[in-house]
Amino acid sequence: MPQSIAADAAPVSPVPDKAPAPSKPQTAIDRAITEYLQHMSVERGLASNTLSAYRRDLTRYSRYLSEAGCQSPDQVTRHHVTGYVQALSDGSDGGTALGVRSAARTIVAVRGLHKFWALEGLTTTDPASDVHPPMPGKRLPKAISVDEVTRILEAAGTDTATGLRDRALLEFLYSTGARISEAVGLDVDDISLQEAEAGPAIVRLFGKGSKERLVPLGSYGARALDAYLVRGRPLLAAKGKGTPALFLNARGGRISRQSAWTILKAAADKANITKSVSPHTLRHSFATHLLEGGADVRVVQELLGHASVTTTQVYTLVTADTLREIYAAAHPRALG
Repeated sequence: MPQSIAADAAPVSPVPDKAPAPSKPQTAIDRAITEYLQHMSVERGLASNTLSAYRRDLTRYSRYLSEAGCQSPDQVTRHHVTGYVQALSDGSDGGTALGVRSAARTIVAVRGLHKFWALEGLTTTDPASDVHPPMPGKRLPKAISVDEVTRILEAAGTDTATGLRDRALLEFLYSTGARISEAVGLDVDDISLQEAEAGPAIVRLFGKGSKERLVPLGSYGARALDAYLVRGRPLLAAKGKGTPALFLNARGGRISRQSAWTILKAAADKANITKSVSPHTLRHSFATHLLEGGADVRVVQELLGHASVTTTQVYTLVTADTLREIYAAAHPRALG
């Protein structure tokens, strides 16, 4: 019997899967950028969020240099750096056009990169040494009044485990001026309320770059925290796995920054505060109210954990505006 055509036909090979696209080989510039980021992480102790921002900025810079024909650090000229500054503002490199502040941050990263390359001998010159970031307009911190802060704090929390936590968290933020990342990162061992009887208790905060500072905790914050530790946290901790975190969520784990924002928003809504508020608003208000009360700017700098007093001095502009308003309203010959 003759065989069928199908049987005589050569077997059909299965269609091979599409081969994965080969990864783009790293250039000498990519490798040199990686060295810089490792230096910033290990030697400079850069915070993880800041390091991630540097990595994003320099990845875009590497792509720009590659498209400009640069394959190694010693091929980069001042012309390339200034061209990148322009690309950041108009998106001509195919990336997102950045605002002044974001562009300034990126140029700081680029300047640090070239300085590092020059010091390490990867280049003989620093083409970015005289390229300066755009200067952002001075933006005053947003603070709310003492009365508004008080209304928010009094609206926060109920006599439940999570309610006691909410009140303690917000009282803590305003009493210490802590960044929200510093507050949610605290462990129980970082605080001691024993000193509160004789005066403000002292709290250890760990700021940017893991820098430690000591900050007083006022009596209102200490009482709210004590109530939470005695009547609230044990109930929340029983639902978790024994984390040392100070502020816990409903499942017994460390509370997140997003949850803290939600807690504040709920308290502000309950207090009928129509202004936009965030955990950083309490930090701004902490600094502004201290300066209005007569605190020295250097002391406020230390409390906030600012590396430079220049950063803190922007708050003095806020209090100066307040003084002008009071003067204009109270002095008989202020206006006329």
